[in-house]
Amino acid sequence: MQFVNPFFLLAGLSLAIPVFIHLFNLRRYKTVFFPHSRFLKNLQLQSQKQSQLRHKWLLLTRLLFLMLLVLAFAQPFFSGSKTKNESALTAIYIDNSLSMSAGKSQRNLLDIARENAKHLVNTHKGSFLIFSNDAPASYEPVGVQAALDAIERIRLSPSFRTPEHTLQMIQGLCQDKGAVELYYLSDFQQNIFRTDAAAQLSADIHFNGVQIQGKPDKSNVYIDTAFLEYPSLQTGKQNRLIVRTRYSGARPEEKNVLQLWVDGTVKSAATVDFGDQKERFDTLSFETNRNGWQRISLSVNDLSVHFDDTLLIAAKSASDLSILLVQEAPNVFLNAALRSYSGFKVTEAVSGNLPEDLTRFNLILFGGLKTTNAAQAQKLSQALNDGVNVCIFPAADMDLTGVNNTVGAFSNITFGTPDTSAQMVSDLQTGHQMVKDLFERIPENIQLPYVRMHYPVKASINSNQQNLLSFRNGDPFFSVYDVGNAHLYVCSSPADPAFSNFQDSYFFVPFLYQMASLSQTGDVYSVCAGQQQAVFIPRPNGDARTMFHILGAGTDLIPPQKADGKGVWVDAAGNLTQTGFYTLATNAGDTALIGVNNNRAESELDCWSLSALRSSWSRKGDSWQQADAENKAVKSSELSSFPLWKLCSILALGMLLLEVYLLSKNHFKKNTTTT
Repeated sequence: MQFVNPFFLLAGLSLAIPVFIHLFNLRRYKTVFFPHSRFLKNLQLQSQKQSQLRHKWLLLTRLLFLMLLVLAFAQPFFSGSKTKNESALTAIYIDNSLSMSAGKSQRNLLDIARENAKHLVNTHKGSFLIFSNDAPASYEPVGVQAALDAIERIRLSPSFRTPEHTLQMIQGLCQDKGAVELYYLSDFQQNIFRTDAAAQLSADIHFNGVQIQGKPDKSNVYIDTAFLEYPSLQTGKQNRLIVRTRYSGARPEEKNVLQLWVDGTVKSAATVDFGDQKERFDTLSFETNRNGWQRISLSVNDLSVHFDDTLLIAAKSASDLSILLVQEAPNVFLNAALRSYSGFKVTEAVSGNLPEDLTRFNLILFGGLKTTNAAQAQKLSQALNDGVNVCIFPAADMDLTGVNNTVGAFSNITFGTPDTSAQMVSDLQTGHQMVKDLFERIPENIQLPYVRMHYPVKASINSNQQNLLSFRNGDPFFSVYDVGNAHLYVCSSPADPAFSNFQDSYFFVPFLYQMASLSQTGDVYSVCAGQQQAVFIPRPNGDARTMFHILGAGTDLIPPQKADGKGVWVDAAGNLTQTGFYTLATNAGDTALIGVNNNRAESELDCWSLSALRSSWSRKGDSWQQADAENKAVKSSELSSFPLWKLCSILALGMLLLEVYLLSKNHFKKNTTTT
């Protein structure tokens, strides 16, 4: 038999206390005054042997109570599998994600996890593999001292791995190494740890889950996300940033303050009061006075957990969205819609006479395309390749042959003969970026357009057709196609109340704004450190051979990137471990700014209970435990279905009850004697 806490055996010296009390009571004498013997009634006599026997039973129960209590704190166990544990490989995973920064007394959960891991290394023999969310400390088993050094080097990291990926990595490195004892030290967040992750492990690996528990009443207020009311930042105009804050755990006792900073200056603030909700939205207004990149920072004062108190956004401000409006005759509805937003800068042209430089426009809008020619079609094709979006509203008397021969040549779409049957648009694709970021909430009973005439539109498979609004039979009313490096938007009906009420609908003006603003790729960036998130960076000055560098916080590295037309897709934050603003730059002069943040998946601090983990874990025979008061994880060989310390506690309680019984019995007999 061995003990988890052998130092508690020193408390066994307390067994001398009831012995001293027993001997002292035997030596005490008491003088009793009593009346004349003639007044006595049937005195019950007690022999000296009976008195000694009763005192010995009382002494025995007290000794057993103290002995069992000491054993319960020492936690005895039988080490029948000692040989197996000494010869097996021990793998230890330490969760060093940002949720482990939550505090417990003067230490955070990662400090406690490291202490547990060191205790496990010191109590095991053989070799070790040490894992965390970063790269493995070594790819081959190491000795005790190397394992302790590797544990000491583990720090909080923004790197995020799913439990499935972590266990799959451990399984790969432990392959063909025989029996392995795996200790998984984590807080086991409910939104991250899946109890079916055991499918990644083979039968040779015995899993031991060690839960590192923080304060049960912890609370974490954090900035979940933020987005501009319009997809681009306007210079010299009021911009509105919509911020969602949330909290996890216990309800915050005090109200928090949310602040908006732009280039180091406070622009707006709001008091965060959740009331009866777990989240809230605040709209902060601000204005920028110069064009170019702006460093937008949001902060909330939270005293418990700090890694998610700040959200960084890099946005490039411009004065206007430039639109080229092409029409044969003025369309009062399009003109009114474009005048409704002061951020539109409209240039008018007639079909067949387009400006030479189309790259300065965000959107080319045909208000009623009647016919076109090969030269104009070539200009439109080049503009789409340069990243300029094009939108076509057909004319009521459109030349089908001419349009299909020219526009259809570069877009792979064709217009059919007009369908004059009146019908209602029935479907809205809410998941498309044109719609999902457009409205905070789309009404359930929203009125969709009513159409009296439309041109059936057909497209080839490689055009990647997406119907934003469509009829019941599946024909598109408003659709988008990928052409070159931009999008071609097509409405199948003229923008005229004689043919549809689309221009009066809920979507008309917002769709115009979205089509113009979505062509401004590379204007707003906010990514997560340590996550593979590709962002598209325009590259007007360079070619496919120029490479983007990430500069900032003492870093100069070349991230993974892939050229795509006039820009490049860059994995901007996959190799970054610190939050902040970073510059993406090439030798040709192309630059962009990105804001790098911590992952909000770690902000939900609600964790699984140990009983829930035991009951829902998909593999039988594995062990679950919590660190004890001294932060010592117990070896798997010391765990059993009914630990001996519990048996000792129950027996100690039984001895206490037996002592009470003996004392009450003695008291009853004394009362009987004196009556």
